[in-house]
Amino acid sequence: MKYYSIGEFATLIGKTPQTLRDWNKKGTFLPQHVTDGGTRYYSQEQLNQFLGLKGVVTNTKKVIGYCRVSSNKQKDDLVRQVENVKIYMIAKGYQFDVITDIGSGLNYNKKGLNQLIDMITDSKVEKVVVLYKDRLLRFGFEIIENLCSKYGTTIEIIDNTEKTEEQELVEDLIQVVTVFSCRLQGKRANKAKKMIKELMENDNIYES
Repeated sequence: MKYYSIGEFATLIGKTPQTLRDWNKKGTFLPQHVTDGGTRYYSQEQLNQFLGLKGVVTNTKKVIGYCRVSSNKQKDDLVRQVENVKIYMIAKGYQFDVITDIGSGLNYNKKGLNQLIDMITDSKVEKVVVLYKDRLLRFGFEIIENLCSKYGTTIEIIDNTEKTEEQELVEDLIQVVTVFSCRLQGKRANKAKKMIKELMENDNIYES
């Protein structure tokens, strides 16, 4: 999909860049994408809609709520997570779909995540809503964030509560040990499970 700067878009629709800024401020007409530096971009789809062009096929982008837990033992947590995300999106007035996954945050080949990426690269997603940042990926969030920015998709994180460095380190260790313990057998597997249990008990956290 083609994108236009604010100056290019203003010229094409016969308005001034300041008019577009005013519309953005009032919420009456928003750019398709805004970079971290504040640069506004408008899409070909928006231009077609504004000019009322006929015979042009356009795709309506969706808001997608993405929810994930690490294992089948956490299905109840997944249900609660989905409910919280739905309540948030309803309050925001979004028209949305929800994609769920059960799998490690270190697994880049989950069914739901692949579905989400396919939709993003097909320019079908306006916004991805997650309860916590690590629901998308435990490591490599920036990869998804960069991919989204290239296709005019934003990521909205509901809970941005900052964790301490110690909390993040222990959670990351538990995630890594859990993944690799699944490949172990016998005594080594038991040692890994014991390590996970001790980490969780000593730091009073629950891997999700």
